[in-house]
Amino acid sequence: MSSATAATAVSEHAVPTVLPALPEEGIERVLCVVAHPDDMEYGASAAVRAWSEAGVEVTYLLLTRGEAGMAEDPTIVAPLRAREQQRACEVVGVKELRILEHPDGMLEATLALRRDIARAVRQVRPDLVLTANFDLEAYGSLNQADHRAAGISAADGTRDAANPWVFRELLEDEGLEPWPARALLVLGHPEPTHAKAVSTAHVQAAVDSLRAHEAYLEHVTGDPAPEDFIPEILRAGGTAAGCEHAVTVRAHDLGGLGE
Repeated sequence: MSSATAATAVSEHAVPTVLPALPEEGIERVLCVVAHPDDMEYGASAAVRAWSEAGVEVTYLLLTRGEAGMAEDPTIVAPLRAREQQRACEVVGVKELRILEHPDGMLEATLALRRDIARAVRQVRPDLVLTANFDLEAYGSLNQADHRAAGISAADGTRDAANPWVFRELLEDEGLEPWPARALLVLGHPEPTHAKAVSTAHVQAAVDSLRAHEAYLEHVTGDPAPEDFIPEILRAGGTAAGCEHAVTVRAHDLGGLGE
């Protein structure tokens, strides 16, 4: 995801009504499922920092290594981007980073991908699963193919994780009991339902987490600096939520979100 497309989320987030706060009572674990290294760093990592400071365990599940996202050979890019993502995780307090081996740029919403996500949900046992907008159109343009496949697979895989009759081998062969997440949260949606207020320190952590992707940012030329657009996005979220800064989401209640 580039800052140029992410910045268009400012206008999409500027909804006329005040968004309610995301219900978070009893939230202990959050699983973030995205396609690439850096996908969490365009504002959402401010919420991650707020959660980690409050003692919530946040796990990142990246479905690819982002190896097709730069000009260099993928064998060089893949470990480089993994290192940069690890540094970004450290900035916002993410204790566990998982990266799968699905092909960057060719991610498909297959049963295998759903199974991988369902497995992670059963292993992590999150209260909330967070993913990015998977509409055909997003951020003022056509959404990138991997983002669409990642989001719909995260939605399906999260529900699969709760169903004992889907991917039975996860229980029979791996001993992973079904797990019902409370809600699926979709970032960057043009019609958000909830907001998570974040502080100026959390905003700065979001900026710093994107800056950790140093090599990738050098590759993406012509975009504004992280400090020039991430605070703007989060201020727009705050306007929608009636506070200074916020991360907005569309929350799909899976039976335990509460209000």
